Amino acid sequence: MRSFLTYVLLVCSCLDIPGILGDIGTATSYDPPYLPTKCKGYDQNQFPEGGLFVSASDGLWDNGAACGRRYRLRCISGLRRPCKEGSIVVQVVDFCQHRPCPATMVLSNKAFDAISRIPSAKINIEYAQ
Repeated sequence: MRSFLTYVLLVCSCLDIPGILGDIGTATSYDPPYLPTKCKGYDQNQFPEGGLFVSASDGLWDNGAACGRRYRLRCISGLRRPCKEGSIVVQVVDFCQHRPCPATMVLSNKAFDAISRIPSAKINIEYAQ
């Protein structure tokens, strides 16, 4: 049985089936201004090209070790079917400013628009580092 599971995981990883080993969480979006951040203050160079970045919740923040981490994520569900096809790669640039944080990840508007048709939705996501 163990060799069968190893085979299945190997085949799935070779086929790049999204989400086979991902975590489940939630996402919302946040508006500018995006500076300052908890990772690099007022440094504009911290933002990845394309504007795909996030603020991390307590569960991902890891006392600041999350700064610069990249996650592949995709929308999996939400009210009124908000999800777009495909996945994106985002980078952590900040710690969620709200207590409690409204989601696992709070995405920049560009990142959120890339995976959701509804800008103000709270969506369910699948993500992996």
